[in-house]
Amino acid sequence: MLIVKLVNSLALLLISGSTFAASSSAPAGIAWEQGDVAAAFAKAKAEKKPLFLYWGATWCPPCNQIKATVFNQQRFIDRTKQFIPVYIDGDSAGAQKLASQFKVRGYPSMILFKPDGSEITRLPGEVDADRYLSTLELGLSNARPVKETLSSALAGGKLSPDDWRLLADYSWDSDQAQLVPEDQLAATLKTLAKSVPATESYASTHLQLKAIAQAAGDEKTTGPAEELALVHKVLADKQQARDNFDVLVNSATEIVGYLSKAQTSERSKLSEAWNKALQQLALDKTLSANDRLSALTSQVALARLDAAKDSKLAAPMIKEVLERVAEADKTTTNGYERQSVISTAAYTLSEAGLLDESDVLLKAELKRSHAPYYFMLSLGSNAKKRGDKTGALGWYEEAYKKSEGPATRVQWGSSYVSALVDLAPQNEERIEQTAQGILKEVAVTPNAFYERSRRSIEKIVNKLATWNKDKQHDAAVGRVLTQLDGICSKLPASDPQRGICQDLLKPKA
Repeated sequence: MLIVKLVNSLALLLISGSTFAASSSAPAGIAWEQGDVAAAFAKAKAEKKPLFLYWGATWCPPCNQIKATVFNQQRFIDRTKQFIPVYIDGDSAGAQKLASQFKVRGYPSMILFKPDGSEITRLPGEVDADRYLSTLELGLSNARPVKETLSSALAGGKLSPDDWRLLADYSWDSDQAQLVPEDQLAATLKTLAKSVPATESYASTHLQLKAIAQAAGDEKTTGPAEELALVHKVLADKQQARDNFDVLVNSATEIVGYLSKAQTSERSKLSEAWNKALQQLALDKTLSANDRLSALTSQVALARLDAAKDSKLAAPMIKEVLERVAEADKTTTNGYERQSVISTAAYTLSEAGLLDESDVLLKAELKRSHAPYYFMLSLGSNAKKRGDKTGALGWYEEAYKKSEGPATRVQWGSSYVSALVDLAPQNEERIEQTAQGILKEVAVTPNAFYERSRRSIEKIVNKLATWNKDKQHDAAVGRVLTQLDGICSKLPASDPQRGICQDLLKPKA
């Protein structure tokens, strides 16, 4: 989903010595490489095969969705004979350091490399299985790095239909400025869309929609009329809506808010058309159970877009939410898929104002899930929405205690500290002890200052700084920072982590 150059010996140099442990969460049926990542790249080079690298986490709903809808398909399993598949769990030894080297941030991240170690493309995790597999096959057959393809397209070069398709389905949402600076992404996508030949309608439309979605997050003004017309055209065409379901589902309120003003007839028309398209997607059996639920979630979000904060949804919408969630709960039996479906279902219930029903669903799943601590965070969020501070903190604490894996534990710990500062800022002892307990684990965790773990520690430091903005907790915060400084000082001077750790101690502007 992001881009980084790893060419020939440089690729092996960057990752030499980095290992990952075998993960029991890796789906069966695929000969995933387990051991030294450098050895996997060496094997790919020796066998002249591409390398497919997956980076995810046991608890992550989108990761489990990929396992349930892509990795278990015979079509994917058969394709693994054409490349070297590498599976890295984010809590495995060296995983966060590898993430820093590969410039990947979110779970799941999936990268396709050439045999020489140079990157071909990042695969989107938010699309349906058929489109994912088609993108993978294009990458395998094309083997042209997407960075080169992008440069050629922007320079006016002639691209093949496959090149345009790969650009359209590149994971732009998580590019993280690897291909294009973030402030130029919307304009770049718009330029690409205008350059696509008329014969490549899907690539043109999808790139335009991606550009609009990006602009919706960047701009404060209303979008131009031609973009509004394009969106209406897509919404009115059932096949186009299906082809672009990832944008329609994931960016509904953002784009509606960008292309129309509140309390106007245009807002009503656009919302009505979008809701109709979402209704069709929510009933489309060619989509996975989670994707259909996600369409329902967007319907709820649209219904709340201009509504008063405490307003209730219309009775028909409430009825539909309850029925769809019940159906998904009853019919989803795959353990991987349930981790994704129940997460979406519980969130949808919560957003619909059905907090009690969301709690019932989540508590029942605690007994079934392979990562119940993930759902405990949702229970904490529900309690927080009710105004039940004690209940919320209880769930956040339980989630942290039950979490597993070094990167996951520091991430869950940072969420607990944040909740304590927000909900019980007067409880200085509990906040300090929690932060110190997390740092004790960090002190004995190798590679604790890379990628997600580093960001989790930074979140704790920043949250404590906010808590202490009036200097009322100087002593407590000082003791925590002194503890962190002690961890930094024990890292070897030659270890890049030492500088990373020390940077966390510097006050932020």
